[in-house]
Amino acid sequence: MAKEVKYTEDNIRSLDWKEHIRMRPGMYIGKLGDGSSADDGIYILIKEVLDNSIDEYVMGAGKTIEISVKDDRVMIRDYGRGIPLGKVVDVVSKMNTGGKYDSKAFKKSVGLNGVGTKAVNALSSFFRVQSVRDSQTKIAEFEQGNLVNDLPVEASGSRKGTKVTFHPDLTIFPHYKYRNEYVVKMIKNYVYLNTGLTIIFNGEKYFSENGLKDLLDENIAEESKLFPIIHLMEDDIEIALTYSKSQYSEEFHSFVNGQHTTQGGTHQNAYREAIVKTIRDYFGKNYDSSDIRKSIVTAISIKVMEPIFESQTKTKLGSTEMGGGLPTVRTFINDFIKRRLDNYFHRHTDVAEKIQRKILQAEKERKELSGIRKIARERAKKANLHNKKLRDCRVHMGDMKKENRLESTLFITEGDSASGSITKSRNVNTQAVFSLKGKPLNSYGLSKKIVYENEEFNLLQAALNIEDGIENLRYNNVVIATDADVDGMHIRLLLITFFLQFFPEVIKEGHLYILETPLFRVRDKKETFYCYSENEKQEAIKSLKGKVEITRFKGLGEISPDEFVHFIGNEIRLDPVMMDRETSIEKLLEFYMGKNTPDRQKFIIQNLKVELDLVED
Repeated sequence: MAKEVKYTEDNIRSLDWKEHIRMRPGMYIGKLGDGSSADDGIYILIKEVLDNSIDEYVMGAGKTIEISVKDDRVMIRDYGRGIPLGKVVDVVSKMNTGGKYDSKAFKKSVGLNGVGTKAVNALSSFFRVQSVRDSQTKIAEFEQGNLVNDLPVEASGSRKGTKVTFHPDLTIFPHYKYRNEYVVKMIKNYVYLNTGLTIIFNGEKYFSENGLKDLLDENIAEESKLFPIIHLMEDDIEIALTYSKSQYSEEFHSFVNGQHTTQGGTHQNAYREAIVKTIRDYFGKNYDSSDIRKSIVTAISIKVMEPIFESQTKTKLGSTEMGGGLPTVRTFINDFIKRRLDNYFHRHTDVAEKIQRKILQAEKERKELSGIRKIARERAKKANLHNKKLRDCRVHMGDMKKENRLESTLFITEGDSASGSITKSRNVNTQAVFSLKGKPLNSYGLSKKIVYENEEFNLLQAALNIEDGIENLRYNNVVIATDADVDGMHIRLLLITFFLQFFPEVIKEGHLYILETPLFRVRDKKETFYCYSENEKQEAIKSLKGKVEITRFKGLGEISPDEFVHFIGNEIRLDPVMMDRETSIEKLLEFYMGKNTPDRQKFIIQNLKVELDLVED
């Protein structure tokens, strides 16, 4: 019989603001991570402070924001109105305190809950805030949310504004590393949505003259555009739209009050519906919605009074009302698209004709694939996908789904021994394993038909649930886990080709990674080091005393499950697969996978020499 657990007044605790944030950081900044993913908590910390500076600009105060990230310490300085000096400490350390509860001071703001900077403060080993206004300045310093230095107000000749400096706490974010590419992407989105704003990051200036049009120009190569970008805007709404000549899926970027809503929401759903309805009405044809949206690349930004987001990280809009006496979000967007996009088609009939041809082509391909898709789905069921090929995780079951979806990971691996080691070592709550059978097909230049006809591609597509786009992607992190030898590298390249060819948004949206595994194990009788490079191996040898044993791991299958748990647990190292925005997918695939042997051979020889030189040094 189970021992009775007493429940008395002694079991009741009241946590102060910082204790609660530090105990439940996921409630405030989503997943923690180590910086390898764009939605890791260390980037949310930057965003929470930056949102306040953006709101100052929106209210007409300060056209420049300075950001620096050096030695993992972040500094953000705006030239807005500055926090009222008597409230500097309260604003960053008292929950539900801030100026955004007053609609006169902040309209259509991003941050409304008075939580953001408090979360940054509580989750930082060092946090410093300085406000300058009316020729005076006030500084306060904190450690893990505790006030350690409350300086008196002093005279100041500096420009007005707010400066925040913080260092994420290593006890919360062990082994974290900021990747400038993710910070830059965040900054670019801010300047696209706030034309006239300049953000200086580590000395480099970012600004936009054309808003969302610049965003699309950044995301789609000129030669891939079916027609020049349609750019329409009015008060509280802006869109940019084109179609890709080669991309299979739809690509939507959506924003609310300057916040990138990566998970969409009511505004994105309304926009998708409005595009379909407007195009159907213009042509007088009841085209299938998937044919209309296939290959579309577009962005929408709206401004809402007091937006309701589904989480503190503000990645999905829940609001149905625009506020300020305007109609619902759905009606507002539909009316705008119907009026402005329809007018554009009537003035640019050549663009409308290109869209119609694209729709008819998509319709033809869909009908040709319909029979194959049905057979492919049946084949996936017969392959017993969720037991044989895919060892799923519990995150997709019951109550765990919402809480842990950002932590969900799929490891794609090859070979029974490697997949067996990962399967035995994984966290069954959030980590799944997909086993490849041999090397994947080189899919460069092939049509979508091959995805359904090739068993491996068909089953992988089904496991990820991306047949109709990544909106319902089952795993936030898709990790290629192969040996660090020639065959393993080849498999990586073939899988990346598959995603670039058919599902580039998996890469564009930062979901694809390479699992880094150690090359060496260096140990003596007391200590063991796992080394990911020759330099790390040499450092480990120097640090150990006595007889040293060195093991060179030749493949994932050689690493025991007891050891593997270190490499896919809290110490996991992921290398994100990123695209150079200036390189088109077509050119990238043609160079690495096409029939340009002399050029590729020259590239390999040159880079091989660089690698050899590094080893010799």
